[in-house]
Amino acid sequence: MAIAETPVSPLLGRLTWSALPLHEPILVGTFAVVALGGLATLALLTRFKLWGYLWREWFTTVDHKKIGIMYMVLGIVMLLRGFADAVMMRLQQAMAFGGSEGYLNAHHYDQIFTAHGVIMIFFVAMPLVTGLMNYVVPLQIGARDVSFPFLNNFSFWMTTAGAVLVMISLFIGEFARTGWLAYPPLSGIGYSPGVGVDYYIWALQVAGVGTTLSGINLIATIVKMRAPGMSLMKMPVFTWTSLCTNVLIVASFPVLTAVLALLSADRYLGFNFFTNDFGGNPMMYVNLIWIWGHPEVYILILPLFGVFSEVTSTFSGKKLFGYTSMVYATVVITILSYLVWLHHFFTMGSGASVNSFFGITTMIISIPTGAKIFNWLFTMYRGRIRFELPMKWTVAFMLTFVVGGMTGVLLAVPPADFVLHNSLSLIAHFHNVIIGGVLYGLFAGINYWFPKAFGFKLDEKWGEISFWSWVVGFFLAFMPLYVLGLMGVTRRVRVFDDPSLQIWFVIAGIGAALIAVGIVAFLIQIGVSIKNRERLRDTTGDPWDGRTLEWATSSPPPAYNFAFTPLIHDNDAWWDMKRRGYQRPVSGFRPIHMPRNTGTGVIIAGLSITLSFGLIWYIWWLAALSFASIVVTAIAHTFNYDLGYEIPAEEVRAVEGERTRELASAGA
Repeated sequence: MAIAETPVSPLLGRLTWSALPLHEPILVGTFAVVALGGLATLALLTRFKLWGYLWREWFTTVDHKKIGIMYMVLGIVMLLRGFADAVMMRLQQAMAFGGSEGYLNAHHYDQIFTAHGVIMIFFVAMPLVTGLMNYVVPLQIGARDVSFPFLNNFSFWMTTAGAVLVMISLFIGEFARTGWLAYPPLSGIGYSPGVGVDYYIWALQVAGVGTTLSGINLIATIVKMRAPGMSLMKMPVFTWTSLCTNVLIVASFPVLTAVLALLSADRYLGFNFFTNDFGGNPMMYVNLIWIWGHPEVYILILPLFGVFSEVTSTFSGKKLFGYTSMVYATVVITILSYLVWLHHFFTMGSGASVNSFFGITTMIISIPTGAKIFNWLFTMYRGRIRFELPMKWTVAFMLTFVVGGMTGVLLAVPPADFVLHNSLSLIAHFHNVIIGGVLYGLFAGINYWFPKAFGFKLDEKWGEISFWSWVVGFFLAFMPLYVLGLMGVTRRVRVFDDPSLQIWFVIAGIGAALIAVGIVAFLIQIGVSIKNRERLRDTTGDPWDGRTLEWATSSPPPAYNFAFTPLIHDNDAWWDMKRRGYQRPVSGFRPIHMPRNTGTGVIIAGLSITLSFGLIWYIWWLAALSFASIVVTAIAHTFNYDLGYEIPAEEVRAVEGERTRELASAGA
């Protein structure tokens, strides 16, 4: 057994002073900056007595709106870490020519590209997408909250716990050096005997629990809690794409859980599922990880297709063109996303018939995606287009994503993939669709719904700077990688011999620097907007006044969302209500029951971190104690008979009266 071969102490397992990376100046400097920043933050929170407020109003909240905002904050914080890794890689590759080894040794560089992929997918894109769905979906379907409010809180904190484990690996031990999918045999105990792969496994397992439960919660919410009259074909497109996304989550994330459990059995118990010894097969891992991995790509992009639909309709002043075809295209993509996973490893030797099937299905899945592009273009056609920031991000998406889609069709041809597989061209394609689709969509959604969440718009000037820095920076950063890939340069290489390649990496580095400007400008945009919120507040009503139901509530919405359950007649619900001369009720208010906040989610997530830390370092007593504490806490929570609290009718009447006066002054 692998554990028996590793010397461990009874008290601290494998954890020794050598686990601290004191020999890495970059990590020591990073730790110093993080420690000083953390201490300063703690001092400020203590100085202004904010701990009680944060605990009562945010950490223990079960309000889907606050949880959605916390998901977004988590994603933005982790974006800074993940992008820092990207900048370090680009700088290393631009320097490592002419006999220079650059500034990163191989051990550190391998950790960086692994952490970059893991963080960007699991702890940037997933929290941001989940945050948007959490905030918007209940409002769009006329629900007071999600089906299981406590489960929502628990899901968020488990995702956060996974992110914390990744951050711990930066300062105690190391992270995996395997690439973001941890293929065996490299991730096996024989080739990776350290703690890096174990950090990878448990961070993803803990975060995966949160993601899976969040998917179940949102499916139940959409299926069971829609307002009267909102049939499936009257749901907003964003709700449709969220439903399909969460179906994919529930169908695919258990596969990730299972494959990581099997890898854990190989590493901890000496099993041989993914080794060539004793009947194991490494390619089985590759199949399983991509059966999760390719649906994951669509888990990320589908909700943003819904965002682009909402934005295009609102800023074109028209109903969305081809609503029915958009819904069918979304469902077809959801189904086909399960039939294309093998195109990620055409080179494994499956044979011509298998490769042909997966190549054809990959090409077919581009058809409904292309249909969506045409639907958005036809929505814009002869519309009264307003090129506000959300619309600019949408147009940039259309131009960028089409390039990524065409290169994807190229890679779907097995002979072409044999040439380009594992090259920088593949990296350029992946970033082309993820940045051009997911991140641009997230920026469009943040700018679009920010006034709904906070009551004021984001600053236009700094938003423009962020927008143009991202768009120009992206093309400078990744178009050279297409060229390098076609020249045969493979990914994950730290140093280069051919000096003629350097100029392309320098251009890519300049692009990364421009993207960094875009990220900083985005953060400044938020800060400036908060500072100038009174100037940016729209006192005549909602600034965009979109066509779907969430715009029928105040900005920001009250804790209960809707005092009266709306009645839906059309998929453009708010537009239809105004057309019918909708009048907000001024009487008949009743007390509204709301679920009470709870700290159980925070406690279990914290215990999950200690459990994982114990398993990673073979501190068995800590793991056993943490697991027992989790069980006790979960059982204790089931005896929580506190069924919530009521918002008095007088308070509801006062809030709704203020909203009625706002809408009257806006002429709605």
